[in-house]
Amino acid sequence: MDVGLPGHVARHIVPCPTPELLARLTRAVTAPGTWLKLCGPAEAVAPHLPPAWSVKEQEYMMVTRSLSRALPRTPAGYVPAVTTRAGVTVARLLTAGGEVAARGQIALAGTTAIVDQVETAAGHRRRGLGSVIMKSLEAAAVSRGARSGVLVATDQGQALYATLGWTLHSLVTPAFLA
Repeated sequence: MDVGLPGHVARHIVPCPTPELLARLTRAVTAPGTWLKLCGPAEAVAPHLPPAWSVKEQEYMMVTRSLSRALPRTPAGYVPAVTTRAGVTVARLLTAGGEVAARGQIALAGTTAIVDQVETAAGHRRRGLGSVIMKSLEAAAVSRGARSGVLVATDQGQALYATLGWTLHSLVTPAFLA
């Protein structure tokens, strides 16, 4: 998956990281800023990574079989902006001044929605904006035929997604090539 962020150029999700697969993948991937999201705990996968790869904090693959169709109510003071380009739907909540307060994106693989890069700006947290973004993304995905969803969550995001009905599928060990 192309990500296009500084220090995070591309990402590979590896659902079953065997030692053989990791050896092949890490030989083939040479671009700095490439990330691997390895399904499994760090103690199971990190020993099979070459020294050039750095392991980061544990993350969580979460899934849902019931995406929400309901469009959320936008909190006062924010304006929703939802766009779709090249199959990727981006939802944003903007302040009156046009600042992005929260954002996220979603794409479909068949009938599965893949959620990515959900974040709320520091000055706008604890206001329910993450829930609004997620519900907006889910509604957009359902309108395009999605029936289930998958995402990789950080510690902070895991709690939000759990309140929205997402469940833990597996631990994820993120690793990157500097």
